[in-house]
Amino acid sequence: MPAVLIVLWLLLAGAGGPTFGKISDVSSNDQASFLPASAESTAVRDWQLRFVDATTIPAVVLLTAEQPLTEQQLGGIAALSEWLSAVPGVAKPVPPETSAVAGPIPSKDGRAVEFLVPVADTGELNAVVGGLRDVLAAHAPAGLAGYVTGPAGLTADLVNAFSGIDGVLLLVALLAVFLILLVVYRSVVLPVLVLFTSVVALCASILVVYYLASWDWIKLSGQSQGILVIGAATDYSLLLVARFREALHQVDSRWAALGRALRGAWEPIAASGTIVILALLCLLFSDLNSNRSLGPIAAIGIFFSLLAALTCLPALLAVFGRVAFWPFGPKVEHAHKHALTAAPAPDAAALDDVERGLFGVTGLWRRVGLVIARRPRATWVVTLVLLLAAGTGVLQLQANGVSQNEVILAQSNAVDGQKALALHFDAGSGSPVVIIADAGRRVQVVSAVESQDGIAAAGIYSGDSRPGANSMAVVKDGRVMINATLKDQADSAAAEQVIKRLREDLPATDPGVLVGGVTAIALDTNVTAQSDLVKIAPLVLAVILLVPMLLLRSVVAPLVLIGSVVLSYAAALGISAMVCNHVFKFPGADATVPLFGFVFLVALGVDYNIFLMTRVREESLVMGTRAGVLRGLGKTGSVITSAGVVLAATFAALGVIPLLFLAQLAFIVAFGVLLDTVVVRSMLVPSLSYDIGRHMWGPSRLGRAAASRGGAAALKPPA
Repeated sequence: MPAVLIVLWLLLAGAGGPTFGKISDVSSNDQASFLPASAESTAVRDWQLRFVDATTIPAVVLLTAEQPLTEQQLGGIAALSEWLSAVPGVAKPVPPETSAVAGPIPSKDGRAVEFLVPVADTGELNAVVGGLRDVLAAHAPAGLAGYVTGPAGLTADLVNAFSGIDGVLLLVALLAVFLILLVVYRSVVLPVLVLFTSVVALCASILVVYYLASWDWIKLSGQSQGILVIGAATDYSLLLVARFREALHQVDSRWAALGRALRGAWEPIAASGTIVILALLCLLFSDLNSNRSLGPIAAIGIFFSLLAALTCLPALLAVFGRVAFWPFGPKVEHAHKHALTAAPAPDAAALDDVERGLFGVTGLWRRVGLVIARRPRATWVVTLVLLLAAGTGVLQLQANGVSQNEVILAQSNAVDGQKALALHFDAGSGSPVVIIADAGRRVQVVSAVESQDGIAAAGIYSGDSRPGANSMAVVKDGRVMINATLKDQADSAAAEQVIKRLREDLPATDPGVLVGGVTAIALDTNVTAQSDLVKIAPLVLAVILLVPMLLLRSVVAPLVLIGSVVLSYAAALGISAMVCNHVFKFPGADATVPLFGFVFLVALGVDYNIFLMTRVREESLVMGTRAGVLRGLGKTGSVITSAGVVLAATFAALGVIPLLFLAQLAFIVAFGVLLDTVVVRSMLVPSLSYDIGRHMWGPSRLGRAAASRGGAAALKPPA
């Protein structure tokens, strides 16, 4: 059976591995992948498709000089129009005898010229933007600085920044996990077995995701599930490994040890995986297309992590046995076992909760257990106050979105071009506000738009992409499309305020008017992301409360666990807000950061508490709740801390991708996981459980029944 399982996983990995290179073929990076499903900007985008033959993304080709441009330079720039039009992927004009490229358009100061280039949304945006930059490098007059910016340029540079997410990111995460396992277990073989389990789980999940996306059952929009699969599969594997290692100290046969390990580990592993899967599927209720697609993609990854930890790793451990821990393989503690079985019952019965609970526990976790046993209430009160104080940092959180200029942390030609564009032209040039209005009221609507502060120009669409071309207006189903140029940068806070005012004021002129465009998309995305947190957070809490209730057969304990992870999340978010604002000096945060942080931290935080409390319940059945808390903490302390460090390291690897959103998410989740494993799971939950005592298992009778069975049974070796 182990051989069959290993071969099956190798076949899945062999089939799934090659799909890594093809996943981009079924991914989409257009704006529709991120649009709110029911937003005004979405409706405007649908109307735009009626006015143009194909969806296009505007690129702004900009050339600048230190001094006013000469006639000779202007002549050379004018010749660029034909070269730019010839780049594959640039939208073809209608009618064909005209040019789709608008320009050259000189700036008022005479030191810059821009072209507006419509890029066809064919999925080859990077190649088109690269072609435009090649034209500038080859044909632009000497001495001029050239940029390809606007929505197309910024999106291309954003996609390029993402390009390392499936390569460099996974290598960094795998290396970090390998080194941590090497240090913790001092074994050369075990890290390889655990990482093999994680990698085959990732390959299998990628294979399923690829085919589901190719069949249009799910939509991919650039997200990666890689680090989540690696981190989760490693965590689940470590729990099984810890049980296996513990059992090898008690029995000679690796088969018997594996049986004991599986009996003790499968239930918490399955419960933890189920919780994370259900929490991720709650993202299906999001109004953001990007969130809705991430939910099932990540859930598929967790499912295969769970499956691999419960089938592939046991098969490997069955084959390798004690060799998995070479060169420090566990030996059967015959003398210790004999001493336990021979211990006189009266002496064992005379032991108090602390002595029974910490019997055989040494080192750090014995000291932690003694602190909790001596002053349980003081321990949880002090910990609670510190976490609440950390949570006040949430008041400094600025998760209202940031401009695209600040999203990319590395050097970007598009970002540099956007800054240069703002110096010479209206900053919103190339990213117009798109307004859909009643054809009979088009003149009044244009007048109302032009009267708004922050609008530089407005005109009715007539087949010419330049604002102001309002002759022979194109009319579709009684509606016209109006393009308006913003004075401010399209993704700035000032531009968003213009959108809000237009939506408030224009209905007085045309009750059916719709306001969209790049700025409106950003505004609607931020507003929707904030409302998603309010809607999805309660769903996640309800889902992850149900599973621990079934697992622990209790109501009180799950409520304590949920309260602790929510408090941990608030503290992690508060500390992260202060660090991001005052240490990293970030300009703000993406509006989706709190939601993703909540889903990951709360679901994964419950994981660690389940690992702890299932062991506490198991021990409490034998020796009573208070002794069971100390024994459970002592037995799980090392493995859960190791798992937390591994998961924190895998999420910290996100920091290698030069994107603000990922850098913030990396810090929040990595810090939050460490906070949860080191403080919440090690101090708050055990001390609170110890203080509550047998009532922790209410309304079940476990605590009362176990208390009456304490004593000699506590020291008997497991069956």
